[in-house]
Amino acid sequence: MKTLVIVTHPSIDRSVINKRWVEELNKYPEKYTVHELHKVYPDGNMDAEKERRLIESHSNLVLQFPIYWFNCPPLLKKWLDDVFAYGWAYGSNGGDKLKNRKAALAVSAGIKKEDYREEGRYRYTLEHLLSPFETTFLYCNADYRSFFAFYGTENEPGENTPDTEIEPSVSELEKSAQDYLNFIDNL
Repeated sequence: MKTLVIVTHPSIDRSVINKRWVEELNKYPEKYTVHELHKVYPDGNMDAEKERRLIESHSNLVLQFPIYWFNCPPLLKKWLDDVFAYGWAYGSNGGDKLKNRKAALAVSAGIKKEDYREEGRYRYTLEHLLSPFETTFLYCNADYRSFFAFYGTENEPGENTPDTEIEPSVSELEKSAQDYLNFIDNL
């Protein structure tokens, strides 16, 4: 069965990394289903039952998103709250739909990798910051397979260009796209 990639990016058209990853995934529709939450639910009103059926029809689940304020975009949190319900994702009444399902994350982290260290600028590793996702998957008895990350596409705080990304080189971008597919294929 295929891998379902839940993409949550409120401005994917302006994205560099996430947009490129989506383009690469879309080249292989026989392997990956790309499900862009902001395109499917622009008003934020979700069809949780439809989302559950979509997950059930795939063997693997990947959540792809940019790190927003050291967390995920709000629509992904809402998706998790609505879709991972008692009795479906967890609980004593048949809540086993994620049991043993391979699950992972793919994140674009604008901050430089060296800043995501205990000795770094923000004092926490990306592993630490993403631990609530790992814990969620473990709570639902999913087979959590860690995360894939691309670091350092944001200007330093306080620079004169606040809403721009530092674009990676073409070779970095292409390597990232290939490495991402390799990560998913080896879940």
